[in-house]
Amino acid sequence: MSDALDLLVHLLDLETIEVNVYRGINPKEERQRTFGGQVAAQALMAAGRTVGQGRVHSLHSYFLRPGDPTTPILYEVDRIRDGKSFTTRRVVAIQHGRAIYNMQASFHTDEISIEHQIPMPDVPGPETVSSLFDRVQSEFGEVNEWFRREHPIDQRFLGELPWSPNRSKDPHQQLWIKADGTLPDDALLHACVVTYASDMSLFDAILKPHSINWDDGSFMGASLDHCMWFHHDLRADEWLLYDTESPIAHGGRGLARGFLFSRDGELKVSLVQEGLTRITRSDANKT
Repeated sequence: MSDALDLLVHLLDLETIEVNVYRGINPKEERQRTFGGQVAAQALMAAGRTVGQGRVHSLHSYFLRPGDPTTPILYEVDRIRDGKSFTTRRVVAIQHGRAIYNMQASFHTDEISIEHQIPMPDVPGPETVSSLFDRVQSEFGEVNEWFRREHPIDQRFLGELPWSPNRSKDPHQQLWIKADGTLPDDALLHACVVTYASDMSLFDAILKPHSINWDDGSFMGASLDHCMWFHHDLRADEWLLYDTESPIAHGGRGLARGFLFSRDGELKVSLVQEGLTRITRSDANKT
């Protein structure tokens, strides 16, 4: 396990404060706000800690306020329902006395059912694709500090990088993702790590068709909500194809949806996210 993945596992090992109340810490990094995938993963871990049977099969969540990366986050779990088939939990993440995020998660034990799924796209395997660091270094030469540091998730983009000036403007993106190391055999931990990873690149599909400059103050982007459906057991430390697209951006919001497939073609997770796409200056490029 890489040091970065070890840190992520540590971040997901929440401290129990009281019955149904947990505390999560932030990494010691210079960030303007807490990474949304971390908050979602910690919230799912808090919910799962209170569930006795079944595995998570869906979560629906909203990002309400930017998280403060210098302050621990409290997660309050409401045990809404413990049924025979389904267990439901609501989680509110709190900082400075205010809610920054809320999630509703449902847990279920798989049953005998009808079966079908869409086919996995035919793409090159992850071993044939260069690492993100090598791709950035090859295309841009200079690699900034964020790309030089270790990351818990190995990302291998198919085709051009989503922020490359040479990229296609098609709002469709594919990449392989995998935890950078071997994780313990804990189904909840694997679901939480995949939740963390899923927020790293889904928003890129919304921005890919547009010329956005994050540095001149003309654009503001952020995740507004995040929804996931876990169809099969999965391992976050095995390669998953992340197939994403953005069907629409309008009115200051953009929508992205994605699918995670295992290497053998099994559809593991479906996702949908809406993001803020706010033009903050009238002279901004509105492509």
